[in-house]
Amino acid sequence: MKQVTNIVFLLNITKVGYCACLRASILVAVDIPEGITIIGKDSFGCCISLKSITFPKSLTYIGEYSFGYCSSLEEVDLLHTHVRELGTWAFAGCTSLREMKIPDSLQKFGGSVFTNCSKLFPSTIDIDDEIDEDDVTSEAIAYLRSRQ
Repeated sequence: MKQVTNIVFLLNITKVGYCACLRASILVAVDIPEGITIIGKDSFGCCISLKSITFPKSLTYIGEYSFGYCSSLEEVDLLHTHVRELGTWAFAGCTSLREMKIPDSLQKFGGSVFTNCSKLFPSTIDIDDEIDEDDVTSEAIAYLRSRQ
């Protein structure tokens, strides 16, 4: 995977599978085509050069660690999607992430979804708290929506 620079998706697929592009360290941009509803666990984890992701309207779920530790990722725009849930650690370790646009359809974050995303949340929001996940989810979603 270290040599992967470009991704081409086959027609008629609905899911980006487990570890599909894990550790593709020189991958810079990904255009996920319409029809994909799920981005599976670890799909793009540790893609340290990834700066741009285009998501399809059809997207409903982003799995665990899907974009974890994509340290060059600065912005994520999900506004036009139908995402309902972000899995545990989905964007954890995205240390450059400063903007996250979320749709009204988003209802739930998994635990630690934004751990080590200090440019995204103010220190007053404890995004690492897994004790009461519902409170973390509602507070974080309210904060992100207030910035859109």
